Amino acid sequence: MSGFIGPELVEQIRQANDIVELIQSYIPLKRTGGTWKALCPFHNEKTPSFHVNPQRQTYYCFGCNKGGDVFNFLKDYEGLSFFEAAQRLADRASIELTTTLDPGTSQRSERKKALLQLHEQIAHRWHQVLLEDPQGEKARTYLQSRNVSLEAIKHFQLGYAPLGWDHLIRWSRGKNYDIPLLEEGGLILQKQTGKDYYDRFRGRLMFPIHDVQGRCIAFSGRLIEGDTKVGKYINSPETQLFKKGHTIYGLDKAKRAILKTKSAIICEGQLDLIACHMAGIENVVAPQGTALTLQHATLLKRYAEEIVLCFDADEAGQNAAIRSMDDLIASGLNLRVVKIPHPHDPDSYIQEHGHEAFSQRVDQADGFFDFLLQRLRASHPQNTDKDRMLIVQSMGQAVAKTRHAVIMDTYAQKTAHLLNVDVDAVRQEFKQASRTPAAAVQLRESLSPMASEEPEAPLSAPLPPLPHCNAQEYWLMKLVLSEEEEEPLEWLFSHLDLSWIQHPIVRTVLVGALDAHANHKKPEAPEIIRQCDHPEASSFITEALAEARSIPSRERQYEELLKRLRNRFIDHQIQTRKSRLATLADNSEEQIQTMTELMSLRHSKNQPLTPLAEV
Repeated sequence: MSGFIGPELVEQIRQANDIVELIQSYIPLKRTGGTWKALCPFHNEKTPSFHVNPQRQTYYCFGCNKGGDVFNFLKDYEGLSFFEAAQRLADRASIELTTTLDPGTSQRSERKKALLQLHEQIAHRWHQVLLEDPQGEKARTYLQSRNVSLEAIKHFQLGYAPLGWDHLIRWSRGKNYDIPLLEEGGLILQKQTGKDYYDRFRGRLMFPIHDVQGRCIAFSGRLIEGDTKVGKYINSPETQLFKKGHTIYGLDKAKRAILKTKSAIICEGQLDLIACHMAGIENVVAPQGTALTLQHATLLKRYAEEIVLCFDADEAGQNAAIRSMDDLIASGLNLRVVKIPHPHDPDSYIQEHGHEAFSQRVDQADGFFDFLLQRLRASHPQNTDKDRMLIVQSMGQAVAKTRHAVIMDTYAQKTAHLLNVDVDAVRQEFKQASRTPAAAVQLRESLSPMASEEPEAPLSAPLPPLPHCNAQEYWLMKLVLSEEEEEPLEWLFSHLDLSWIQHPIVRTVLVGALDAHANHKKPEAPEIIRQCDHPEASSFITEALAEARSIPSRERQYEELLKRLRNRFIDHQIQTRKSRLATLADNSEEQIQTMTELMSLRHSKNQPLTPLAEV
């Protein structure tokens, strides 16, 4: 869904969805006084630290710092965008959203719904063919030979697309689906004559591809028998529903386990993934027929802090790990690589050695840079200075992406030791390599030649991390958001200068509160949260609201906080003028002006604020 949802409709949706009822539909809550508690659904814990406040309609976890309103909960729990969460909540409350969309967007939305319904129906049809139809016998036999259980077949809704050029077309006509919709979904292809169509998927084991919400959006088909000249796997083309650079196979089923473990295991193929799930290892996903992209990394970072690459032991599998490097490192995710002994892949290794042996290898996975260094040494000779320099530059370029000086120095030492060169020289080359990426790119391409891919749409630059929040600013925000009376806010906003506030989220909160007050409304945290661009705004604000400490003597708190914030600002201005004076000529006009400003600032610092009690 896309389009504009006005603030009035957002508020209507929020008020129509009680946060306790919503969260209880996902996890069990226990009432404790005026709030509700639970084991946090976003991280592993033994003692409940997840709190839901029905009065404020917010939640907050004191263990992992996730918090927000009903929109934030759905976004965090289901991995939805704001618009997707709004649609889900609107549907839950029987609120119509299409009236807020322009006609073109509304038509696209209806077409998208039709495509989703079509994919769900086809997935169900192919699944039934695999389970019950005689045409699916060879696919059933193949899955039995791979030890894929019936439970796994049903869990992943595996299917079989029968042989024949128009099986799907004939079935679809019987369901009143039109040819243009099938073509738009990439499910059929037009013959060269330009008149008729034929099925894209024929005689293949079918893997439905789902988005993070669990909706079928595409298919991947594996050849079981037939023409060996065609590819073993074919996937749906990119459509309105399916963007391969944005889609990760199995994430819909793995996201809960990934959130719990904070780790995502990435393997190459669907059958490897299914083998892991059958072995009870559920935090496993697979990229969809493409190298891992920045969009993949961004999506995984919603759920994981660590990525464990578990590709095949052959040359192609090792190269796949190299191809995954840049965007995963740049995303800030911790990265490790599992060593699967040749000639195994994860599926065959689990079949032969069991899930415990596989889990042990995952636990013992090397850090990515250790893997890369060993890979570089194995792939290139170190006989000449040029050979060694190429390895040093490539390592430096890779490690520099972490932006961590300690990591850079650690691997400078390891690289120097393994290549038997001076560590200070390697440190210097690491610094230089981070500024000149060409050599490293050249080496990575020699290690892992990539098939040509369609360029991905550029992402906007990530927001910088939040600065530390001054205690006075934090408490002022807490006071304002919990204020029930109009008079203290009137006093506050008549005395507060927003230039005194340094923290960007606190400043946004106060601006939002000022706007609400000017319109004779109470500042509402959920509305202010939505005005903040920074992804950490929700947790930052709801943490302040959820904090259990009471606020004694509110009037005195307002006065003391504003005085301290004002004086901090004035002290900074005074220091700036003092520094400027040291650079000015005696008796110059600018010196006299600066000294006058200093006197005025010192006088201002001593001025009392009008007591709130007297207003």
